[in-house]
Amino acid sequence: MNSVQKTYCRIYQNILHIALPFLPYRKPEILPSIFSLSHLFHSKQINTVLLITDQSIRSFGLCTPLEKDLKENGIQCVVYDKTVPNPTSDNVEEALALYHQHHCQALIGFGGGSSIDCAKATGARIARPHKSLAKMEGILKVIKKIPPLVAIPTTAGTGSETTLAAVIVDSKTRHKYPINDFPLIPQYAVLDPYLTKTLPASLTATTGMDALTHAVEAYIGNSTTKETRADATKAIALIFMNLAKAVNDPGDLDARKNMLKAAFMAGNAFSQSYVGYVHAIAHSLGGKYNIPHGYANAVILPMILEAYGDKATKKLAELALISGASRDPDEKIRAQGFIDAIKTMKKTFGIPDTFKEIQEQDIPYLASQAAKEANPLYPVPLEMNAKELESYYRALMEVHNGNE
Repeated sequence: MNSVQKTYCRIYQNILHIALPFLPYRKPEILPSIFSLSHLFHSKQINTVLLITDQSIRSFGLCTPLEKDLKENGIQCVVYDKTVPNPTSDNVEEALALYHQHHCQALIGFGGGSSIDCAKATGARIARPHKSLAKMEGILKVIKKIPPLVAIPTTAGTGSETTLAAVIVDSKTRHKYPINDFPLIPQYAVLDPYLTKTLPASLTATTGMDALTHAVEAYIGNSTTKETRADATKAIALIFMNLAKAVNDPGDLDARKNMLKAAFMAGNAFSQSYVGYVHAIAHSLGGKYNIPHGYANAVILPMILEAYGDKATKKLAELALISGASRDPDEKIRAQGFIDAIKTMKKTFGIPDTFKEIQEQDIPYLASQAAKEANPLYPVPLEMNAKELESYYRALMEVHNGNE
């Protein structure tokens, strides 16, 4: 990236950083159980809600206790269960139609980040009925208050239950883009470890590494605050202590509870301090090939941390101490120790280093999408343009590992 582009990006990021204390960030109120919701809705005179989830969650019966409890307490629960792993604009429009058809008064996002993001985007369309989702791409394009929103995560990873972001894929173009605005922060988040017990080990691993990516990218960026650094470091420490336990023992509710806390804190951190090129690349791959977001982040994370080189050494060395990955007195060795610990984590969980989906002819488009998302918004340690990002997509191609 040339000096003029870098200067523009840094000025843009510095202005946002200076504005942070004056922006209306807030944290959702945490509820310990799904059975808290009927009382909550009654207190707000809400008698019809739209629950947005996916077919897997519904088929596993995870929603059934909540649906039953709401019905027994006189609250109608309308269910939209067609959300796909990377929620689309069509998903949002279908959910929106149900909301209006049944005269709903509140939204519940139940599931992983996809269902919660779909619920957020549905709320945005309710608040701005004459504005398309595409017109809300970027930051501060919603502005108006959305209906009451409850987020119920069934994975400990995305942090969507506490963030101001919803990531949507345009159904026609397959362009994947974020919508960022303060009204999208859920009013309530239900952190119930019982809901994560049935999550397969592979998803527990990749969603946990998704949370790790949020915390690491927030911490090493240039727009941190005392609060976001505290949230990020607490999240990283919890993940290093609990993720393997949660993967290996689904019944370890303490580990699962700690992972939910970690995902929540990591979400708080990146809501204010943003992410980086790991996310930008992952979003482009999710939009083009429908690769699950947490999995993509897990594959990409150590490669990009190494790409930042000396620009991230100091902060990565700090994270090595916090995580227990390395206590070497040499800062560079300690930083590499942290990256190596992530590589070991990936190997332990069976997460590869490449994607079979990436095609050479797609790389210029993918890189341009990643650069468009990241620059100038993300306060990354090292700025890169689309041309520079192309090399990382090639490094992520499976053929480069001799597997094709």
